[in-house]
Amino acid sequence: METKGFTQDGTVDLRGYEAFERMAFYGIASNLVNYLTTQLHEDTVSSVRNVNSWSGSVWITPILGAYIADTYLGRFWTFTVSSLIYVMGMIMLTTAVSLKSLKPTCTNGICNRASTSQVAFFYISLYTIALGAGGTKPNISTFGADQFDDFNPHEKELKVSFFNWWMFSSFLGALFATLGLVYIQENLGWGLGYGVPTVGLLVSLVVFYLGTPIYRHKVRKTKSPARDLIQVPVTAFKNRKLQLPQNPCQLHEHEPQYYINSGKRQVHYTPIFRFLDKAAVKDGNSGRPPCTVTQVEGTKLVLGMMLIWLVTLVPSTIWAQINTLFVKQGTTMDRSLGSSFEIPAASLGSFVTLSMLISVPMYDRYFVPFMRRKTGNPRGITLLQRLGIGFVIQVIAIAIAYAVEVRRMHVIRVHQITGPKQIVPMNIFWLLPQYVLLGIADVFNAIGLLEFFYDQSPEDMQSLGTTFFTSGIGIGNFLNSFLVTIVDKLTDRGEHKSWIGDNLNDSHLDYYYGFLLVISTLNLGAFIWASSKYVYKRETKEVNEGCIEMESKALEISPLGLQV
Repeated sequence: METKGFTQDGTVDLRGYEAFERMAFYGIASNLVNYLTTQLHEDTVSSVRNVNSWSGSVWITPILGAYIADTYLGRFWTFTVSSLIYVMGMIMLTTAVSLKSLKPTCTNGICNRASTSQVAFFYISLYTIALGAGGTKPNISTFGADQFDDFNPHEKELKVSFFNWWMFSSFLGALFATLGLVYIQENLGWGLGYGVPTVGLLVSLVVFYLGTPIYRHKVRKTKSPARDLIQVPVTAFKNRKLQLPQNPCQLHEHEPQYYINSGKRQVHYTPIFRFLDKAAVKDGNSGRPPCTVTQVEGTKLVLGMMLIWLVTLVPSTIWAQINTLFVKQGTTMDRSLGSSFEIPAASLGSFVTLSMLISVPMYDRYFVPFMRRKTGNPRGITLLQRLGIGFVIQVIAIAIAYAVEVRRMHVIRVHQITGPKQIVPMNIFWLLPQYVLLGIADVFNAIGLLEFFYDQSPEDMQSLGTTFFTSGIGIGNFLNSFLVTIVDKLTDRGEHKSWIGDNLNDSHLDYYYGFLLVISTLNLGAFIWASSKYVYKRETKEVNEGCIEMESKALEISPLGLQV
């Protein structure tokens, strides 16, 4: 039923939505490892660890921001407050790299190590940005998806493409950062390199708020949506001695009219995680009513998503190489382009973005319609199939990275290169295939993950559900930091070379890439197993004055998404 000001799926036209410009984040992340080593004089392992720790924090803090949005402030106001914190952090960071008193001093080309206060101010600025990102990252994309009415056939069709084009706009910001900002930082100054995205961030926020009168805001239907995640397993444990009925229809559930009147969506029974079904067993001797099947199924959805989330951590670790070891690897190679121009090593990351920008329209306009005709699935392929294809491409990319590093080590031996600043006579564009393949892989797995976790989350926990995507990237960065530290300590013993030493010309980075290839291949097998156990969400929605029909999400069954 549609009432004045409301769409059928519970969004109301109040204030606005516009894509949040992420150029600021990419402007920092793409070249931070070089700033730490060249300006703050950190060693390779410490700089990689610190970049990963900061990036991990940027992607982990959204858990808090999503909880605040789903439980208290809503997406719009959580984003508003957090964006102000984000801007404050960017201004502080620009100040940190601009004022002489906040930077290490240099005499005759020899620079001192940064003082404790200089390092402290720099990292406080970085982590202020991470705190602000906690409220912007999980809410701006879900706020954008809220602008489409699931119960309007035309808008629902548009929503299928939304996340593809949402990420496309983010890729544009990343492209400018890796091409333009990296060059500015290394040739015109770090202050200007960070000042430009700060101004860009302010402009994007002004544009965002200009659209405020036309936005839709989804009304919260539950005061504490995450409460079921605790209530369901606790109730199931209390009812552990009760017998489950033979027919799931005998489990406790509201009448369909309740969902029609309340505007909530009913989630239907699925035969997985059956130990939780005891939370919905009707027990006349208990003073408290049991949980509903919808509540139980919401908890099952979160558990199922956690299973998928676990097998996304290794791919996120592979992604972390783009802004860390790939960059340091590139600095050792021949970066000359013509007689006078030298390519910044971090700028090669722009090819990740370019391959994404080319692949997204091809995926949305050609691949999806072609596969839709073959499979009958509105998305062309299922969400888990999309992820699986991305993970396979990523395994191929890290295999190529390993092969290229083996080649680089061979060139080093042939030319007897030993110095850390000696340039290996091997063009940096040897690294191009691994960058391009990781960009193509991201069209499948990064966009697919964001859509998967939004689509499969319980209705009132979609911001929190999206943090499965952001936290996976965050944990992947922390995992990479952990692996780099452990591998360095284990391999740098006695006369043995560290795999990841300060001098990459006298290390064994090829061994580390080989290690990543092995765990990526094993993880792909784990993903296929987890996908075979996953059951897609099945909902009932209201149409035509009280009639109800079943969502088709249960039909997304495939070799990579079996319903069991």
